[in-house]
Amino acid sequence: MKTVRIALIGYGNVGKAFAEMLRRKEEYIRNTYHAKAVITAICTATRGGVIKPEGIDTQTLTDEMFDKGLDAFAVIESGEYDIMIELTPINIMTGQPATDHVRRALQLGKHVITANKGPVAWRYRELRDLAQEQGVGFCHEATVMDGTPVYNLTKETLKGCRITEVSGIFNATTNFILTEMEQGVSFEDAVEEGRRQGFVEADASMDIDGWDAAAKLTALMNVLMDVEITPLEIDRTGIGEITKADIDAARKQGKRIKLLCRGRVEDGKPVGVVRPTLVDEHTLPAIMDATSSYVTIDTDLMGATTVIEEPFEPEIDHTAYGVLSDVLRILSDFYK
Repeated sequence: MKTVRIALIGYGNVGKAFAEMLRRKEEYIRNTYHAKAVITAICTATRGGVIKPEGIDTQTLTDEMFDKGLDAFAVIESGEYDIMIELTPINIMTGQPATDHVRRALQLGKHVITANKGPVAWRYRELRDLAQEQGVGFCHEATVMDGTPVYNLTKETLKGCRITEVSGIFNATTNFILTEMEQGVSFEDAVEEGRRQGFVEADASMDIDGWDAAAKLTALMNVLMDVEITPLEIDRTGIGEITKADIDAARKQGKRIKLLCRGRVEDGKPVGVVRPTLVDEHTLPAIMDATSSYVTIDTDLMGATTVIEEPFEPEIDHTAYGVLSDVLRILSDFYK
């Protein structure tokens, strides 16, 4: 039985949830892939790193086991691993340092999985080509819609199709806020309720201002449409200026306000838009309530295919599953 070693660069909620999923699915991985997947290195921004080639028992991991002298690059350079998983917080404005983490691991001939959308939004083509040159996997299912299969869907079931447009609601936080405001909740209270439920960050500005949606749109466009565009090139407007009066006026017209994303190629140039939009109340975007989201993929041969993510469930970490699904893809593609 082969042993596949994993390094985690970043160990917050997603990293911990992934480690638990990996432990729960140990027998499944053994029976299905004839492999044992073990975590051999972990790095955090505040505590430093841990490297144990024989495997780390994450259930007994303590602060004392971390070496503050081991930063991300030290772990990437000196850790013993086959797959590096990038789980650090995103810098939407630059994609760094996650992009450098991914690039260096690929240069070292390691498979890479990222849940951080920065590298895909900023340097996807470069990193994809580097992975191909090195003969390793570069996977990123968890970068959009929390691991709901979008990239894998297009790769596996839309073969031969040229993707002409991607569109939808990509940010659950803004969708939740707009839904709450329709129920009479203030903007500020809606944000606080999202924080209480656990899906809104302490600083929600990246969601509210449309940056998260823009990064997801660029990631989808770069991967699915094979273009090169960054979040800074998106025509972006957030929901910060939407008022209760705007919500009420829309409802009187039989409409709702949704933060919609749309990306396509016009005159050979990629064009992406993120913008609050009036939609008819019986259309697909209008019936996406609370933390639901969706992506529609338009193709030349199959027409439009839509993937919907159901509302947030606090007991399930969808992003961690997206990471696990990428691990299983690498096992299937490279460890037969």
